[in-house]
Parts: sequence; C-alpha cells; structure tokens
Amino acid sequence: MKKYLVAAACLTLAAGVVYAQDLNKEQKRLEESGVVMQEVLNIPDNIPHDLLEKAECVIVFPSVKKLAFGVGAEYGRGAMVCRTGEHFRGPWGAPAMYALEGGSFGFQIGGEATDLILLVMNGKGMDSILSSKVKLGGDASVAAGPVGRDASADTDAWMRAEILSYSRSRGLFVGVSLEGTTLRPDDDASALVYGHAIKAKEIVRGEKTGVPATGRHFVDVLQKSAPRNESQRGSN
Repeated sequence: MKKYLVAAACLTLAAGVVYAQDLNKEQKRLEESGVVMQEVLNIPDNIPHDLLEKAECVIVFPSVKKLAFGVGAEYGRGAMVCRTGEHFRGPWGAPAMYALEGGSFGFQIGGEATDLILLVMNGKGMDSILSSKVKLGGDASVAAGPVGRDASADTDAWMRAEILSYSRSRGLFVGVSLEGTTLRPDDDASALVYGHAIKAKEIVRGEKTGVPATGRHFVDVLQKSAPRNESQRGSN
C-alpha cells in the first residue's frame, strides 16, 4: 500500500512537471496574472474592495522588467478579464491577452520587476479598448488608484477616471500614473492561449467563450473577491 501511494505521488508530480513544460509563454503569463492578482488582494492595504466591486474589467501585467522602460519601449504583456453580460453585470468571463507600451511613467521603477494592475471602471471607451490601441490619458482617462481599506471609492477624482492603475514593486503596492502609455489587445498572444485565432472582442463579448485552464485561477480570484457588479450604473 505504501509503495502504491509513493508511486501515485510520483506520477502526480511528474504530470505537473510535464504540464508546466507543455505550457507556452502566453499560457504561463496568464497563469502568473492570476497569481499576481491573488497576492495583491492578500496585501493588507490593497485595492479598496468597493472599487473592485464596481470595476467592469481588470487587467494584470505581471513582472514588467525595469530595463524595458523608455520612450517607445514595450512595457509589458498581460491579461484582461471582464464581467459578462450586455452591461458588464454578470460573472467574470474569459481572459483576453493585452499589451501596454510606449510613453513613460510618472515615478521611478524600483526592483527587478514591477506588477501592474488596471481597473476599467465604466463602459466609456470599452469598444476602443476591445478593438484597437488606446492612449491612456487621451483616448481613455486614467488615474492612480487609491489604496487601503479606508480609501473612499466615491471620491470624484477617482470615479471620473475610466481606468485606475496600480503597481507593485519590492513589496510596495501603490497607485501609479500611466498617462501617455498605450493599451491594446494582443490577439497573437490570445491565439497562443486558446489554440486558435480569436480577437479580444470575441473573447469578452462571446457568451460561449470558455475559460482556459491557465486562466481559471485569475477568474476564480475575481469571482470570489467581487462576484457582483455593485456599480449603480450600467455600462455607459
């Protein structure tokens, strides 16, 4: 019996190793996005819960390298998960891969890598975000998000912004300005995740798009933390 249990444990471990080796870089990036989201929500002074409850989409860019920053440089690759339904009122849906690039940050990057999290707070500009490149601070308004449990989600400056942005580096989690950067769907990366060509709009708006195994953790974290859209408005 003991030998059987040991053999079973070894087979399980081997299967996990093979699974990890079989994942392509975009699938691994999607998995890491879920890990980053979970870790950030475990920080005591993280994203105010009522803001997350009012968000319609969440975008995570994990492990953005310090050396990648500069004028015209590619900042990062990550994934976006949106609530389903016509007005983003339903449960969290399947992830689409995204890219953030260009411009410059309003702060000094510290450490070897920085995780970025963006909350899309309303439907204004969502069509552009889903289908083309959007300049933050121009095509879509962006603001550094508040942190901490006592931060009010009703503050006008925050509620007027279409996107709220955060960074985590060296254990420090803060709001960060991303004005001047551009956000675009990374459909080539999505194709590597889903195994076939698919556009961001099809993923987010497609009611029959299933959540890939590598994106399940990301979606589950959001569904557990903010299962309902508590915004008083629909998508506008």
